[in-house]
Amino acid sequence: MGKILENLNTVLLIGLVLAIGLMMGFHADAITESVVLRWLHVFFGITWIGLLYYFNFVQIPTMPSIPAELKPGVSKYIAPKALFYFRWAAAMTMLIGLLLAWSNGYLVEALTFKPGFQLIGTGMWLGLIMGFNVWGVIWPNQKKALGLVEADDATKAKSARVAMLASRTNTLLSIPMLYAMASFQSLPR
Repeated sequence: MGKILENLNTVLLIGLVLAIGLMMGFHADAITESVVLRWLHVFFGITWIGLLYYFNFVQIPTMPSIPAELKPGVSKYIAPKALFYFRWAAAMTMLIGLLLAWSNGYLVEALTFKPGFQLIGTGMWLGLIMGFNVWGVIWPNQKKALGLVEADDATKAKSARVAMLASRTNTLLSIPMLYAMASFQSLPR
C-alpha cells in the first residue's frame, strides 16, 4: 500500500476511479452533466482555496522567520509549484462554475442578479474577481518576486507586496464567496 500512496498520480487516479465507482454504484441513473460539473467545480474550488489559505495562513507569515540561506528552497521550488496548481485550479474552478450555471440554466440570471439568483450571482462575481486577481495581479507579480522573469531587487520587493495584498484581498473575498456558493442550493429563493 505504501508504494501506491507514494505516487501522487496513482493516488489521484485511484481516487477518481473510486468516485466514479460511487457514482455508478449508488446513483448511475441520476448522474447528469450537472452532477459531474458540480463535483469538478467543488474539487477544483477546494484545490484553489486550499492553496490560497496555505499561502496566507502558512507561507506568507512564516517566510520572515526562515533563515536567509533556506528561503531559496521555498522561492525556487515550493512556491512556483504551488502557484502552478493555484492558478490552474482557479481557472478550472471559474470555467467549470460558469459551465455549471449554464448547464443548470441560470448563468445570465445569476450574473445579472435576477430575483432568486442574487446570492449565487454574488458568489459567482466574487469568484470571477478572485480568479482575475489570480491571473492579472498575483501571478504576474509573483513571477517577478520569485525571479521567474527578470526584475531588479526593488521591483521584486514591490511585486512581492502587490502579490501579497492581492492574495489577502482574495482571502477576504473568499469568505463571503464560500457562503454564497455553499448556501445557494440550501436556502429558499
